[in-house]
Amino acid sequence: MSNLSDSWAASPSGERVGAVAYVMRDLRDAINSGVARVGDRLPSEHALAARYGVSRTVVREVLRVLETQGLTVTRSGRGTFIAARETVEQLRFGDYSAADLMEARPHIEVAAAGLAAVRRSDAQVESLQDLHEKMEAATDAEEWVRLDAALHVAIAAASGNPVFADVLDRIRSALASQSSLVDLSPGRRAAADAEHRAVIAAISRGSVAEAEDTMQFHLDQVKEVLLSMP
Repeated sequence: MSNLSDSWAASPSGERVGAVAYVMRDLRDAINSGVARVGDRLPSEHALAARYGVSRTVVREVLRVLETQGLTVTRSGRGTFIAARETVEQLRFGDYSAADLMEARPHIEVAAAGLAAVRRSDAQVESLQDLHEKMEAATDAEEWVRLDAALHVAIAAASGNPVFADVLDRIRSALASQSSLVDLSPGRRAAADAEHRAVIAAISRGSVAEAEDTMQFHLDQVKEVLLSMP
């Protein structure tokens, strides 16, 4: 894995486009043309800001959008890497692209998990625990992904917000399709079981912050698996 070469980037010209749009276009062009290769590490925020003559705030916004589009992935302590060209955006689960789900799910499910921690009933906690036990015991892959989708829908329902519950129920089949693919990654099912266990435990304890953090971590792991696929 190499650092990204300086050769692909140019400084801003006199073209009248916004700073974010300019840097975004230049980086996307470099990625999609293959000049910036999958696996290359982007320069630091400071270096990119200096190279383009923009603020670090602009660079952060560009990197945030690139990551939500599945083109880059940021690994703590290591930097931001080119993860794909347009491949992830073209990957679809039912009516939704992988990028659609990666962008939307944290806004729905992290908040839903936090609300579930303070609004769930004892019966709902028992239901979540029962679903998780069935997932851990499942030997059939299709049954596991069905239960995985059902668990996420049940967490949304436990939030007490019918909008969250309806949205998750509507995309249930897409969640199952995505889970089917992610589950192919070696060791992913065991890791997902542990992540789900942590989310349920936080909800059971009534810890909003922990429920949100564990759900965010789970979704980040799903995202990383998707972005690492060829």
